[in-house]
Amino acid sequence: MRIRFRTGSRTTPAIAWSLFAWIVLIPSIACGPAKTNPDDPSISSLPTTSTVVVPQPSSPEWTVTGEDLNIVLATPDLGVGEQRFALVLSDQQGLIKFPVVELTSYRYENGYDSDNEGPVETMLARFAEFPFRTRGIHVTTFSFDTPGNWGVKVHVPRTDGSTASAEVRFSVAEHSRSIAVGEPAPPSKNRTLSDVKSASELTTGSIIDESLYETTIADAIHRQRPFVVVFASPAFCTNAVCGPQVEVASALREKYGDKADFIHVDLYENPQEIQGDLASAIKSPLLSEWGLTSQEWTYVVSANGKVTARFENFVGEDELEQAIKVAIENAHNA
Repeated sequence: MRIRFRTGSRTTPAIAWSLFAWIVLIPSIACGPAKTNPDDPSISSLPTTSTVVVPQPSSPEWTVTGEDLNIVLATPDLGVGEQRFALVLSDQQGLIKFPVVELTSYRYENGYDSDNEGPVETMLARFAEFPFRTRGIHVTTFSFDTPGNWGVKVHVPRTDGSTASAEVRFSVAEHSRSIAVGEPAPPSKNRTLSDVKSASELTTGSIIDESLYETTIADAIHRQRPFVVVFASPAFCTNAVCGPQVEVASALREKYGDKADFIHVDLYENPQEIQGDLASAIKSPLLSEWGLTSQEWTYVVSANGKVTARFENFVGEDELEQAIKVAIENAHNA
């Protein structure tokens, strides 16, 4: 069993962090109500048992609810290898914002009706709050060494000294469905401002940064400098794992736009025709090119055209900025 806590490339002993969390951080627990969409199946149709296996859907619906703790898996597209792993945690009081929680992974090689094998890894996940402070996720990294059935147990300290626990179960594939870290980015030809009369034809967002629609992914690769591409539909970001990703990308473009390109691709080809109603929506063909099925994705691509960071659903500004810095530094040193 390995115990690791990741902050960038630095490893911190879990025992020290556990003591820190219990002794120092417990008084600062901040729990507030999470705003959710009652029509979102991943939020409103939570199962009623403490551990549930949910089939792979076309959007993140890996959810568990219990008397003490509710879980939504924010990163269901998991493959063998080191993977970013994120969860939304809540209880009867709302979103759990505890700064650090402990996660433990297990294998179920003979199916979920058999005993688990492990623990395999114990990790500490840090809380990352979304802009506007209405949502947030706990994020860490797990290494999955085999494909198949896995589970992660979550342990959240309580102020009375007890611990709330629950487990989310999921499948790990031999290879993720989406483009993975280390693979070449597809030279996609997304539409730009030169292809339309108005930027409103390129995004469902109400606040539009036109700088995000000036170049294609193919051209960014050809230029041989790092770039960030966000696949998201701002007007339809309604569930617990989705956040204002385009706004985050726009803010980082202001800081790093002279060193990297920033691109937004909406999930739908006809934003101006949807107007809040997906009945007539046409999905972007680029989603298939990148193997995307969830509601929100962000990629950082290096100057040599290979993916260096991959984020399923929302990624906060600090985490994304660190990945951008790495890509820019690597390009500078190449």
